[in-house]
Amino acid sequence: MQSKIEQFYGAWSETDKVKQAEAVAAALSAEARYVDPRTPDPLVGPAAVADYVAQFTEMAPGAVATVAQVDERDGIARATIAFVMPDGNRQMGQYFVQADTDGQLSHLVGFVGTGT
Repeated sequence: MQSKIEQFYGAWSETDKVKQAEAVAAALSAEARYVDPRTPDPLVGPAAVADYVAQFTEMAPGAVATVAQVDERDGIARATIAFVMPDGNRQMGQYFVQADTDGQLSHLVGFVGTGT
């Protein structure tokens, strides 16, 4: 699952919108659900998630998202993601991720920070 998580969050740094959408679609299942503190409702499907990722890229050009750590247990991954903004500010987030039987990411739930 870690390689799909890296593929998905790698797309957040991609500046070419077509390549970005392709990377998101390659990592997610057709009915993937994504939610984080900035989404008022869960996003469903690769197209909706790709649109959201594109908004991030537009609002923070030059920002880079990297996977800092992934822990897995019983089919659920906890991914710690570092978002480095163009001004050097670093924001951390944690995502809990499930994959479907084909290994595609199917459910992603994100939180700001890394907890206490």
